[in-house]
Amino acid sequence: MLSQCLSRTSRAVAGSNGHRFSKLSAIDGVHHAHPSPRRYTTFSSSDHADRTKRLLDAKEKAGLTYDKLASKLGITNTYAAQILLGQTKLSAATAAKLQAALPISEQDIEDMKSTYPMRGFDDEILKEPNVYRTYEAITHYGEAIKSIINEQCGDGIMSAIDFYCDVGTTTGVNGEKRVVITFNGKFLPHIEQKEEDNTAKSPRD
Repeated sequence: MLSQCLSRTSRAVAGSNGHRFSKLSAIDGVHHAHPSPRRYTTFSSSDHADRTKRLLDAKEKAGLTYDKLASKLGITNTYAAQILLGQTKLSAATAAKLQAALPISEQDIEDMKSTYPMRGFDDEILKEPNVYRTYEAITHYGEAIKSIINEQCGDGIMSAIDFYCDVGTTTGVNGEKRVVITFNGKFLPHIEQKEEDNTAKSPRD
């Protein structure tokens, strides 16, 4: 009976939101569905993982920190990490600098230049304490941050596209090392949707 119930529950959950679920597990007596990896026709997760390992191995072989690599490439340290992790597209100008800095194959460089990344993240990453604490800090201070952005800039949001992120350290008053994360994003105001400015009106039957 329990197995039949779980089977029905699994099918119901899968059918309700379009996701496939690979298994059900029980935590505190409650059964939770675990989504299986997403599949794309334009993206190979295994190829991506293999290339990322080669790039990280090349960084280690070169003995470069992200700060040093970023300096050679002329970009922020987080953007340098994003390139190696396959989370952003490699420009032709930066590709030449990257190949000079790290022992990377021509094929990997070409693939990174010619393909568009499937940006995203695995939900499991939020279980990593360092990542979760950063997420927790942003959510905890989220309303306060929004209020100050509204007060200083108006009704809108900070872009994560026209955006710079940098991670550094400083020394506290008691001599302790402290982490400094800077978000520098373009302010994007919400618009008033005036009819005269709408260049793509929907048809009316």
